[in-house]
Amino acid sequence: MNSTQDSRKVLITGCSSGIGLTLATGLHERGYRVYASVRKKQDVEKIRQMGLNCVQLDLANTGSIRQAVEEVLGQTGNQLYALINNGAYGQPGAVEDLSSDVLRRQFETNLFGTHELTRLLIPRLRQQPRSHIIQISSLLGFICLPYRGAYNASKYALEALTDTMRLELASSGVYISLIEPGPVASHFRKNAYRAFTSAINPENSIYREAYQKEINRMQSDKPVPFTLPADAVLKKVIHALESKKPRIRYTVTKPAHVFKLLKRILPDRWMDSILILASGHK
Repeated sequence: MNSTQDSRKVLITGCSSGIGLTLATGLHERGYRVYASVRKKQDVEKIRQMGLNCVQLDLANTGSIRQAVEEVLGQTGNQLYALINNGAYGQPGAVEDLSSDVLRRQFETNLFGTHELTRLLIPRLRQQPRSHIIQISSLLGFICLPYRGAYNASKYALEALTDTMRLELASSGVYISLIEPGPVASHFRKNAYRAFTSAINPENSIYREAYQKEINRMQSDKPVPFTLPADAVLKKVIHALESKKPRIRYTVTKPAHVFKLLKRILPDRWMDSILILASGHK
């Protein structure tokens, strides 16, 4: 950490728990001036009591996004060192069972809202001598698992949009990095189960037996093998913010590293067999 660290202002989305909360507290402790955002109004005060600046920001609501941007830039004097797009959720369900409205809601938060927020802040990021956009993607941004089609598609789209943006901003001084975590300790499964029950009726589906396995997984308190604490993501984010030459992609957890290697060297049909086996569906 250098002497100017305390003047580096960072906006992070999705900070009510999990990775986002760990990033917010970790960067705050490191000396960054953190602006954490949360979707629910009742979480704002909770985050503020932890000594963090906090704004309400619902990525599925354009008015909320614009209001949060105005509030943050008002507090920072129109300056921003980094935007960390972490806010997202997982919508389980077989592609055949996903209505267009359900798929649209997944993209509204995981892609469209993130895109709108980023677009609004790029002009401010350009004004800095050096700035960063860090996208918290996923292992499921480069491989697909069954019954996660909506989330798979949203993260693949985020990766493509980010790769394009990186090319377009190559000479701007805005550094862009993707973080691709595998299993990380968080409330992700609990939130995914809530999304599943609100959108999918397993009893009326041809996939009801497979769904029971998914429900057991989402309701289990047992960590997925090779799960790491959210600090593992924080370490990658710190490197992206402080390295003279940040990496384009940071892979987190052994499964993410292994699947990235396998995808590079194996034929597609072999990879399909491995992914079906890894998902617990034979």
